[in-house]
Amino acid sequence: MQKKNIYIGLGIFVGLIALYWLFFSSGKKEGFEILSEVKKGQFKVEITSSGELQALNSIEILGPIEARRYRIGNFTIETMVDEGTVVKKGDFIASLDKTELFGRLEDRRLDLEQTRAAFEQTQLDTSLVLRLERDNLINLDYEVGAKKLVLDQSQYEPPAIIKQNEYNYQKAIRDLQQAKERYRIKTLQEKARMVEVSARLREAELEVSQMQEALEKFTVLAPQNGMVIYRQGRGGKVKEGSQISSWDPVVATLPDLSTMQSITYINEVDIRKVKVGQTVQIGLDAFPDKKLSGQVIQVANVGQQRPNSDAKVFEVLVRVNESDVLLRPAMTTSNSILIEEKGDVVYVPLEAINVESDSINYVYLKNGKKQEVKLGLANSNDVIIEMGLEEGQGIFLSTPEWSQDTSISLLAELDGKRNLNREEITSEADSTMRPGYQIRPVRN
Repeated sequence: MQKKNIYIGLGIFVGLIALYWLFFSSGKKEGFEILSEVKKGQFKVEITSSGELQALNSIEILGPIEARRYRIGNFTIETMVDEGTVVKKGDFIASLDKTELFGRLEDRRLDLEQTRAAFEQTQLDTSLVLRLERDNLINLDYEVGAKKLVLDQSQYEPPAIIKQNEYNYQKAIRDLQQAKERYRIKTLQEKARMVEVSARLREAELEVSQMQEALEKFTVLAPQNGMVIYRQGRGGKVKEGSQISSWDPVVATLPDLSTMQSITYINEVDIRKVKVGQTVQIGLDAFPDKKLSGQVIQVANVGQQRPNSDAKVFEVLVRVNESDVLLRPAMTTSNSILIEEKGDVVYVPLEAINVESDSINYVYLKNGKKQEVKLGLANSNDVIIEMGLEEGQGIFLSTPEWSQDTSISLLAELDGKRNLNREEITSEADSTMRPGYQIRPVRN
């Protein structure tokens, strides 16, 4: 038992010595400092952001646009295929509630039957009226012949009787002419009546036919091959049970998956660097090993505020160059937009850069010096050194103990050029400002 306590005590003592050596003694040694070296090679300035895949082109699957002609404001989706279903042209997409239009169709069918009955009645009336007129013409024609015969046979009668027979004959001729004119006018009147009732009948038949065609469109079919994507409405995605307006009867969309784009949002600090035509490397969260290339095709001119965020961002559209069967709408992407690329330049990690008096940038060299440097382009990790360092030099990423007792070795080439003119800064900012930028006061 006594030996066991001795061993425990020795163990604690050794542990304390080890802790002291790690946290106190080694901190005074150069090997404990974080060191790096100046590198030379290709340098890329990139802006990285997450995005979401979307088809560059898509076709909207529409319900019956004609429904608004029949004063139907909204209709309900009764059944609908699942989102992501791959369909062929003519396949079933959705079924809409037909109740309201079906009731109106039945009313129009009843009106059509009444109009057809009125048409047939008018036909019968017209036939009867014109037949009576034709019979009257035949009788009057016989009357003219009879009066002519009486006149011819009265040539040996007294003049008064002859004169009376002439009057009767002339009257019969006038009655026949008047009957013919009346028949002509009556024919025109009956034709006009038939044209009117025929037009009403055709209108009623056409309306019933159009309503039947509209009713068929309440069964929505795929206009082409593709994948069904639910439409995002005000109350969420349009799906079974949702109502859609006859003025905007989009049931779903069929994206063209052969050409995709990534929609991403860039913060207001970096948006001035993004230009149309810049190349983009695209990664897929769902397939980490797959890398795609793309190109910036559109940069928004007006900023917007995303939900649950105070920062202003600008929408950027990136077209995906490759076509892949694995690509699906709404997949999350990582987008690295190449802003600028330089070859054969000297660069160091950003952690190595220190600033004094807001104008002197310097690094801690491994040889114990503080060296001023002139900075160039920077990315999220490194910065180009235009002047002051050479490839292979050792530099500190942390602050060494001797930093307080060492003065900075200044570059003679930067004398008088360390403070950038404020007017130049303002001019550069004005040239890249877009609506939506947040302006904050500068404190001196």
